[in-house]
Amino acid sequence: MEKRDRIGEAYAFFDCEASKEDIEKEIPLIRRVAQIPNELELRLIDEISLDRDEELRQIADEARDTGMKYIMSANYPNATNLKTADELGAVLNQAYQSPLFKPGDEFRGGIFYKEKGRYVPRD
Repeated sequence: MEKRDRIGEAYAFFDCEASKEDIEKEIPLIRRVAQIPNELELRLIDEISLDRDEELRQIADEARDTGMKYIMSANYPNATNLKTADELGAVLNQAYQSPLFKPGDEFRGGIFYKEKGRYVPRD
């Protein structure tokens, strides 16, 4: 697959006291402040379960078992999975600075992307 045909993919698993609706309302401002490319497609899921990939489902199950409420998936045309994970990291970093989190709240979450056929955590 040539780079121009590639669609980067990454997943964030995180906990937040805000409702799905409140998070979705805040996303446009988060994108603007963090200067997230318009091409990056984000999708917020509040029920942690992914059916299409066994390995990803196991990661989601572990996240749910540790109290994570949300998954945010990211797709980024013409980017690597790592670049997509980095952009998703910028989204979550900015979300943590937003009214979605109260001062002093601990951020709990992680970002995963596929590398060499396996999902790996973004450092």
